[in-house]
Amino acid sequence: MNRYLRTVIFAGCFVLLSGAGGLGQTVPKAGLPVLTTSAGQSADVESLNAVMEEAGIKYDYCDVPTADLLASGVGLAGKQSAATGFHVEVHTDLDKFPAGTAYKTVIIAIGASLKGMGASGLTLENEEARLKKLIDFCKQKKILVMAVHLGGESKRGAPGSDNERMIDAVAPLSDYIVVTRDSNKDGRFTKISKSKNIPLTEIEYVLGLVDIVKQILL
Repeated sequence: MNRYLRTVIFAGCFVLLSGAGGLGQTVPKAGLPVLTTSAGQSADVESLNAVMEEAGIKYDYCDVPTADLLASGVGLAGKQSAATGFHVEVHTDLDKFPAGTAYKTVIIAIGASLKGMGASGLTLENEEARLKKLIDFCKQKKILVMAVHLGGESKRGAPGSDNERMIDAVAPLSDYIVVTRDSNKDGRFTKISKSKNIPLTEIEYVLGLVDIVKQILL
């Protein structure tokens, strides 16, 4: 999605979702540079990227980064988007963080889309395996992993569903979790937070994420 369309979509979200606020534990500090990506290839990552732009934070984005690609650092080794199935955007300030600079933060938007995974040539099993390797690499390199769930009830489901499997693949292994209240109606993320001792912030609406990413990254 190009930046103009993302801005239009987010402007609509602002009208509908103004008045957001955060509730929860202490927000960790990580810093830049940052990579945004998806767990499950839903369009929710576009909301995340729109939040980054609203916050004035420069970032890199890849829909399906591997651990090796993440290891290449800022600029993602000069990779280019393909017509379908692989998308890269490099917005990081290269004067401050030259190409190859190690990322300090990875933000993962959770939400499954079989259409999105199909376009990337992924199955649920492939996506789970990719995410595990990606998060394992982050743990080894002390890169903060922030899991966000912005899709509300529409991106939830019964145990074992596509969306729940993406939650299982990321949230319990993350360093920090942010969810909209509508995503956590059943307390699923609260349970993960308590059982794994992971800080959790619950926000009313998507725009509540703007101040949080500023606190974490700036």
